[in-house]
Amino acid sequence: MVKVILRLIQKIYPGKWNDLDEIDKKFDEIETNLGFPPKKRFRYLMGAYSNDTLIIEREWDSMAKMEKLMTKSYLDPDYQKLEKKIESIVEWQKVEMYIPHPPFPE
Repeated sequence: MVKVILRLIQKIYPGKWNDLDEIDKKFDEIETNLGFPPKKRFRYLMGAYSNDTLIIEREWDSMAKMEKLMTKSYLDPDYQKLEKKIESIVEWQKVEMYIPHPPFPE
């Protein structure tokens, strides 16, 4: 199995950070109950993005486990409600995925 790091990059609307924190607590509860690995949150300081950018990273044991648990989350009605609420908080988002190099050490 290959470990995967999934990075979610979100541009937060100005003045919406407190709203985001409240919703994120609810996401955390659902994701923990589903067995998601812990996440790390970073607020962007400098570089290609504005300082209204949030970076969320998780390290998954495998792509298969990630796919299984993410599929469960997308089918969860409470998770779907939170996804709808986040639309008024997140201006845009993108996802990046990383694997170790080399992915299969000799």
